[in-house]
Amino acid sequence: MPPPRKIDLLPKELRDWLQDALKERGFSGYVELAADLNDKLEERGLEVRIGKSAVHAYGQEYEQMARAQEEASAWAVSWMEGNGLEEEAKRHNVLFQMITTLAFKVMKSQMLKEGEEIDPRELAFLGKMLKDVMSSSGMREKMTADQEKRIAEQAAREAKAAVADDLTQNAKAFGFTAETAAAIKARILGVTV
Repeated sequence: MPPPRKIDLLPKELRDWLQDALKERGFSGYVELAADLNDKLEERGLEVRIGKSAVHAYGQEYEQMARAQEEASAWAVSWMEGNGLEEEAKRHNVLFQMITTLAFKVMKSQMLKEGEEIDPRELAFLGKMLKDVMSSSGMREKMTADQEKRIAEQAAREAKAAVADDLTQNAKAFGFTAETAAAIKARILGVTV
């Protein structure tokens, strides 16, 4: 396994600054970016220096990851909205981004390995994670269908109750006795008297 890169060993706040700077500069200007990063390292009293090529390599990887996150997020929102799950799309967007980021990191780490370095358990984990994401969409579809069915059943019950109440209130006008109206009402509502 190769040793960790210098950039990966930077303090988190400097890596965060570098990621923000990469985005602000449109993933370009690596010479200036390396100089600015080295100035920040020097200000902190750190002796490590990062070259332009290291910043460039990191910037390209980060750009690919950022684009993958944006694409995954846009796809998820589009799919959920296309299936009438707009509100759910808003709630699950963050979770989906986190999962796709993790999947990207696992895939990236596996792509850098060769032969016996590849850990089958990590690939199995990735496969299970992706399977779970896909099956959760099926569960949401079922939950949505069940909710729609409950709403339709409730509407049917309310319509029957309205008809039965109207019958009871207007029994004499229809020429029914109170007992006949009660029997018809029970039959409409599906209850026994």
